[in-house]
Amino acid sequence: MLSEALQAELVKSADEKKDKAIKVVVWDLDNTIWDGVLLEDESVRLRPGIVDVIRELDRRGILQSISSKNDQASAMAMLESLGIDDYFIYPQINWNAKSQAIKSIASSINVGIDTLAFVDDQAFEREEVAFEHEQVLCLNVDDIPDMLARPEFNPRFITEDSRNRRQMYLSDIRRNSLEHEFKGPKDEFLATLGLELTLFNATEEDLKRAEELTRRTHQLNTTGYTYSYDELKDLMKSPDHELIIAGLVDKFGTYGKIGLCLIERSPTFWTLKLLLMSCRVMSRGVGTILIGHIINEARAAGVTLRAEFIRTSLNRMMFVTYRLGGFKLLSESGDMALLEHDCAAKQEFPSYITVNIDR
Repeated sequence: MLSEALQAELVKSADEKKDKAIKVVVWDLDNTIWDGVLLEDESVRLRPGIVDVIRELDRRGILQSISSKNDQASAMAMLESLGIDDYFIYPQINWNAKSQAIKSIASSINVGIDTLAFVDDQAFEREEVAFEHEQVLCLNVDDIPDMLARPEFNPRFITEDSRNRRQMYLSDIRRNSLEHEFKGPKDEFLATLGLELTLFNATEEDLKRAEELTRRTHQLNTTGYTYSYDELKDLMKSPDHELIIAGLVDKFGTYGKIGLCLIERSPTFWTLKLLLMSCRVMSRGVGTILIGHIINEARAAGVTLRAEFIRTSLNRMMFVTYRLGGFKLLSESGDMALLEHDCAAKQEFPSYITVNIDR
């Protein structure tokens, strides 16, 4: 039974949660993913219909993980025997508090805690997570049959990047493991990856992913604006605007379309209206390279480059990126800032990455 205080808090935040897009579902195991308690009965069976839910969430690009108080080796062996172990990234199977597991999963995937849902049959576990992380959507097993119909689990578009999201994160895990083991400077490690960045003007086929990027990317986003498909289509067709997409690959495979830039042009200066990057490429220097490319383009056109920036609770790193990149503060009002770069010097790209300009 939930305490009255907690019930009040949950009701208070319900409206905020109901339309929040869920990026990660964290599952309990015993009497949730499967019927029974593994440590008491090794012949547990999958909950009816659960595999269909897991596969559909995966198809929609919603990542999944585990938080279970269990023996790690036994639980992973059972998931493998059931053929579903590959669906779960950064599983937390231990005896720690589940709120701690939730925090660890969000940190490992690098998403906001408010984009997680947690499914557990035990009211105590849901209450413990809700108390520590009130922004997490906590669901009982009775909610599983209706999960796929809930708006939080229905992205507006399902793109190629959505369908491949889990595989891209699994590749990231392999990369991160190698980086952790590598002895030497960061640039030397990056040189071993065979990184190849492609920058190209968006086409209509790219607009669904472009909208998805504006809705999903918050930390590495200069304004926090979201743009609809129709808005992006109008901007793409506008002679006064340029919409650039960034795609990244390396020897492990594709990172997908991971960056978006919107430029507004005038005869004397260009304005960066939006610049965003997927958090998965934060350590690859892609944002700095994209900015450098735009500086070079503006320099060739004989104009200065301005950049709009709106502070949010998450995007301070993008402001730092602008300032370290040579942008000077022109004006500031509240959370809004306007910066400018004189584009006097040509920008060079780091040697560890191949940059293709496909325009």
